[in-house]
Amino acid sequence: MRINYVGVRYLTMLVFTIAIGMAVYAIASAPSRQASRLGMRGLKRRRALEDNDVWKQIEPLVRWLGVRVSGVLSENFRTKMERQLVLGGDWLGITPDEFVALSIVSFFGGLGFGSIAGQMTGMGSGMIFIVGPIFLFLPWMQLSGVVAERMKSINRGLPYAIDLVALAMSAGKDFPGAIRQVVEKSSDPDDALVEEFGRILQELNLGRTRKQALVSFADRAPLETVQEFVNSVVQAEEKGNPLADVLQIQAGMTRMRRSVKAEQMAAQAGVKMIGPLALLMLCIMALILGPMFLKLGKETADT
Repeated sequence: MRINYVGVRYLTMLVFTIAIGMAVYAIASAPSRQASRLGMRGLKRRRALEDNDVWKQIEPLVRWLGVRVSGVLSENFRTKMERQLVLGGDWLGITPDEFVALSIVSFFGGLGFGSIAGQMTGMGSGMIFIVGPIFLFLPWMQLSGVVAERMKSINRGLPYAIDLVALAMSAGKDFPGAIRQVVEKSSDPDDALVEEFGRILQELNLGRTRKQALVSFADRAPLETVQEFVNSVVQAEEKGNPLADVLQIQAGMTRMRRSVKAEQMAAQAGVKMIGPLALLMLCIMALILGPMFLKLGKETADT
């Protein structure tokens, strides 16, 4: 049995090494392409390099490897990955190719960590096959969390921002000036909604129409509240309605919808708690009755 186990282990390692070698050959032989890091993506990249020391250390390797893997990625995958990065606010300022490269770097880091952990815990090479895949998908899970948190932040802050825009316009500001007022008076410049409003101002300064800038905002934040805000502003502009009044109505409707949704979630909370409470009661009953049954069984065996 010892010989068979050793043979299977070495065979597994050989197959794993061959698979990595084939992947490296495919990456090295594929034609590469250079990605653009200008605009908002370049700004996010510079900020990430300034704020994150770990990313600053591995960024040159990720950038180099991103060029190498660019030739093996399909356009369909690249488009989907680009969409996720846009929803994440150009996370780390990386391109789809560099995101795949980051996953590969994370995977090999997981192999090294798994090897060390396997030696320390006595699990050997088995820990490598556990930790490696986890580290491979770690960037994907982190990006998904960033997207979810970003959408939640925009959805939470939009009603109050609409109120401020409406108040500023009632005080004599035009629409871009009102948005600029919200951006400049914000206490958190890294807030997702503040970033999006700042991007709207940048697009307006570059000559894009208000409708184009707002539609781009709705595309980057595909939320129902954002879509309603964009539609309200565009329709008010096309029909000539007072935009400040329209925005005040829109803010009130958004808050009312959030209140209704909160009430619905509160009503569903009781139903959702039934399952966990039932499991908790079963555990408590097992803790109480278990020793009693064990004691009765022992007394019965003694008699």
